[in-house]
Amino acid sequence: MTRGTLRTGPALLAACLALAATAGCGIRSTNVPVDAGPAPSRASCDTAMETGAGTVPGTAVAAATEVYLVCGTRVEAVPRPVDVTTAGTDRVALAAALLTELQNDPDEEEQAAGFTSAVPLDLAVTGPVGDDPDTVLRLSERPSDLPAFALAQIICTFSRVEQLGNGHAVVLGGPADSPDPRPQTYPCSAAMRHSPESAPSVGRSL
Repeated sequence: MTRGTLRTGPALLAACLALAATAGCGIRSTNVPVDAGPAPSRASCDTAMETGAGTVPGTAVAAATEVYLVCGTRVEAVPRPVDVTTAGTDRVALAAALLTELQNDPDEEEQAAGFTSAVPLDLAVTGPVGDDPDTVLRLSERPSDLPAFALAQIICTFSRVEQLGNGHAVVLGGPADSPDPRPQTYPCSAAMRHSPESAPSVGRSL
């Protein structure tokens, strides 16, 4: 009996340890912190535009024009007070005005929604040179040398304006004296807007 009594202690201890190990294999309680990776972005990528916002005083129509800013991993349109309806035929002046909007810091509402801009502050735009088609807009840097998100912003902003693009694409080139200065057509597709890193590769020869 004494041997049996002595064996009962270790056996009971082993059973308790086994039970504890089994319990440890279950689903952890929700009150235990679990590292599930980085939290998802809280950027809404949306701005509320009140009726009449962007209207030029003395006019009966809203003068807001869409420009494309970076939000998270894509580019999205936001309204800016650029009246393209009165721009006339001065394409370069209109392109320069839109480029300036892209270079400006997002306003408080846009920043709160998660918007930023990647367009370089020293970037400039000019019109066609030499034998360029009239539709060409030349940037002071080659499109392929720009940050991909900046190029995506420019492509989509310019292409959506009738005087600059055809609604879905724009013809861009770099400086006329740069290597391979030939302009290309850059489309603003949904795929490119959602994957702006592809922007440098979407150009097509005229």
